[in-house]
Amino acid sequence: MNQPLSYGGAIRIDGLRVSFSGKLILKDVNLAFPARTISVVIGRSGSGKTTLLRALNRLNECFPGCETSGTVKMQMRDTVVDVYRDGLPLAELRRRVGMVFQVPNVLPVSIGRNLALPLRLVLGIDKREIPDRIEEALKSVHLWSEVRDRLKDRATTLSGGQQQRLCLARVLALQPDVLLLDEPTASLDFRSAMKIEELLLHLKEKYTVIAVSHSLSQTRRLADVVVVLSEGRILKRMSSSEFSEHQAVEALLEAAF
Repeated sequence: MNQPLSYGGAIRIDGLRVSFSGKLILKDVNLAFPARTISVVIGRSGSGKTTLLRALNRLNECFPGCETSGTVKMQMRDTVVDVYRDGLPLAELRRRVGMVFQVPNVLPVSIGRNLALPLRLVLGIDKREIPDRIEEALKSVHLWSEVRDRLKDRATTLSGGQQQRLCLARVLALQPDVLLLDEPTASLDFRSAMKIEELLLHLKEKYTVIAVSHSLSQTRRLADVVVVLSEGRILKRMSSSEFSEHQAVEALLEAAF
């Protein structure tokens, strides 16, 4: 544990296998994700994309019958941690590898308390500091100007796009190293989706971002690295320039989708 990173990526996966009740979903996945980039995982439904994301912060273990083998090594600040072997508490792992889901999962409380509760309960922030931290988190997702006078309103009164940005702000407030995004714009209208995309392009300057997407056009707009997953295996890992070469990629995508 805590050895200097000996490879170029922020995350390295070796021999990862994940099954549920004996059904193998991920099959000997070997993969590296570079730091401070957006890596987009694509593939047909049921190919294992979400399972791959959840393997990075061990959320698969929330489901019955899950068995995982292999290694997931991750750069966290100035150390490297094997998330399945080095004894990092799950709460700490999931704080540092934050996840935003397809459908916004705001808490059924006010906008302000959606941020204040995790700041106090997870980070132990003094209540006198919380207003400044809330403002900082909301500004980081370009939401502060829209809700600064509504912090006591219920979060469910926000639009879908605003709720998704609030969920992202809640993750960022906990000071993660990695952001996992499971189709974060799938339930949003076009304009809201474009706001999220613009935000992600900005956030990659500070965070390692790994997203699942069903949209090839969105993948072209966002991805620095594209990972094609098919039936639980990595079919191809390519750069954004390789992915943009339509003729070279057409047969690959036909096989994957």
